[in-house]
Amino acid sequence: MSSTTKIEPLGAVRERVLATLRQDIIAGRLRPGDRLVERELAERLGVSRVPVREAIRALVVEGFVHFESARRTVVRRLTPADVKELFELREALEVYAAGLAAARATPEDLAEVERLLDQAATATEAGDAEAITDVNSRLHDRIVAMARNSLLLEALEPVAGRLRWMTRRNEEWPQLLVEHRELYEAIASGDPARARAHALAHVQTNYRSTVRQLFGEDAAEEGP
Repeated sequence: MSSTTKIEPLGAVRERVLATLRQDIIAGRLRPGDRLVERELAERLGVSRVPVREAIRALVVEGFVHFESARRTVVRRLTPADVKELFELREALEVYAAGLAAARATPEDLAEVERLLDQAATATEAGDAEAITDVNSRLHDRIVAMARNSLLLEALEPVAGRLRWMTRRNEEWPQLLVEHRELYEAIASGDPARARAHALAHVQTNYRSTVRQLFGEDAAEEGP
């Protein structure tokens, strides 16, 4: 009998490489200023240079990396302006989404958020930074989905990765868990105004914490 080897389509390889590199940046395995060398990445990931090149171009569009020159690509160094702009967008969209979620959440939605909060508590107790980032991102995604507004999802999608990257810098994990529980309770109350107020406070606190981690105490004084 002859055996055949299933060949992974180039598009699928490119998406796998893109997801791996994106997560390496978010998790800090690739740090700001690190150079992305096609040959080295292709060898590490066991692929040709073509999907690596395409993935790097996608990361440029997503705002994770930039070309310092025609032959040198590095992980982007975030500036205070970068962080402020992204949190301003997050404030505008996520606060609105929280109000809609309070009005539209189903019991099933709320049960899913409770499950995510339990996972966040476990990850926080273990001090697992990558797991905390993952579950907190899924929690925020779930709240936006509960708003049941497809345009909100489309507006956040292009910057979702960068927001996750930045919020990974916030390591005040117990405080994050408290704020997420309070936001959940506000949404579960069915009161849109209360949900928006808690979402706003959460975004602003998270902004200050992220800026403090990235740039120091003085930079955290100016809010989005």
